[in-house]
Amino acid sequence: MKFNDKEIKVVWVDLDDTMIDFRANSRHALHRLWGEEPAVRRCFETAELWIDVYEKHNHRLWELYGAGKISRSYLRMERFMRPLCEGGMNEDDAKELAERYDILYLDFLAQEKQLIAGSIDLLRMLRESGVKIGCLSNGFKDVQFRKIRNCGLEPWFDLVVLSDDIGINKPDVRLFRHAQERSGCPEPTDHLMIGDNAMTDIKGSKGAGWSAIQFHRMPEDAVAECADACVERLADILELLRGDESKLC
Repeated sequence: MKFNDKEIKVVWVDLDDTMIDFRANSRHALHRLWGEEPAVRRCFETAELWIDVYEKHNHRLWELYGAGKISRSYLRMERFMRPLCEGGMNEDDAKELAERYDILYLDFLAQEKQLIAGSIDLLRMLRESGVKIGCLSNGFKDVQFRKIRNCGLEPWFDLVVLSDDIGINKPDVRLFRHAQERSGCPEPTDHLMIGDNAMTDIKGSKGAGWSAIQFHRMPEDAVAECADACVERLADILELLRGDESKLC
């Protein structure tokens, strides 16, 4: 498959908020947690307030995790502990519940199945083009494979590479090089990354010498100037890969 005059042999897709509608699925899981756990309802009058506070802390923690400044276990504890404390719970109780809520949340999340519009059409087009299809994600191994299976994506991927595999997160170039080696296609120019995150997906892959298309789904999200292309719908990537540059942002 040709893209920007390069012969692409492997197309990598990010999972959350590129193939899977993580925001919607996460909010459904968090709403379910609020509904089933009286302690959360005592801290937050509405599910919407609970979700807003959780997402605020979770977003900041993922930024630190992506930069390698905090550990996986710290993120998973603090993203529940901090909202509960903000809601008025004492730290000891919040810490005890955070461990259980992390397990419950990830279980609820893995059961959600909403995909981004156009994801299957894009994967079908890539399969028909003859390229290898890889999934490259920073998500946790214990839940990402369950999400892939439950959302029906498993048959589409030739390989899945997760940050948990080597303990290094996107945008660290070492994860992209690891994925490159796993694919059996040794040249950086063989690879194309499709993802939503300007830093982890786009700057990370460009730093590894790959081509990159940013799926700029949410207006508030940053745009990576280094991207080879930027689209607002996955359907536009199909046209772009067929040579229609009018689909660029």
